[in-house]
Amino acid sequence: MKPFHFKKFSINQSKDVFRVGTDGVLLGAMCSVENATNILEVGTGTGLISLMIAQRNPKANILAIDIDENAVKLAEENFTNTIFSGRLNVLNKDFKNFSGEEKFDFIVSNPPYFEENLSEKDVVARQRKELKFEDLVEKASENLSENGIFSVIIPFESSEHFEKICSKNNLSLHRKIVVLGIQNSNPKRVILEFGFKEKKAIQSEFTIEKSPRKYTGEYLELTKDFHVFKTEH
Repeated sequence: MKPFHFKKFSINQSKDVFRVGTDGVLLGAMCSVENATNILEVGTGTGLISLMIAQRNPKANILAIDIDENAVKLAEENFTNTIFSGRLNVLNKDFKNFSGEEKFDFIVSNPPYFEENLSEKDVVARQRKELKFEDLVEKASENLSENGIFSVIIPFESSEHFEKICSKNNLSLHRKIVVLGIQNSNPKRVILEFGFKEKKAIQSEFTIEKSPRKYTGEYLELTKDFHVFKTEH
């Protein structure tokens, strides 16, 4: 499988590990990591989001975990091949049994979000079989510092349910970005950010494409430090 090349790093891919996708790119580019120094990524896969965060925040030290040994080996390989390798670590861990030595000021995840089904494609990465939303939120609240931020990208239709789970774990919504795949279409994804402190949530909308395979100006601007775009874009 061909590597996916970004401007400052490349991602080696494997048929056994969930590939580079738009969800990961969006979360890696939009999550609020500017002031974080001790970061945890849950379910790193290829390591894409951790690498994007390392590029965006030169002060960040990042621990990436994944339950899948194949993902851990691939992420480790991708981390080692970059200029950010000294600030990146990856461990083969089940988040349900994870406890950090210290609290993290930023926890980020592009979690499995499909209900369990008969599909055999990327089961661990795509289906809520090994990590349910309830487990993810509970463990995130346990490992998040007092002023920390918890950031995820999930399907838009799951946002209300996810927000309720967070509320039960004393996490307040701080930021909500509704993502449209194509201009004027129904919302596709949502990026949510939470913290322990109560505050008025900042809400916005973001559109990826103005028409099929034609990116919007806001997407091109968001990803200009990462993507290598063809001239027609």
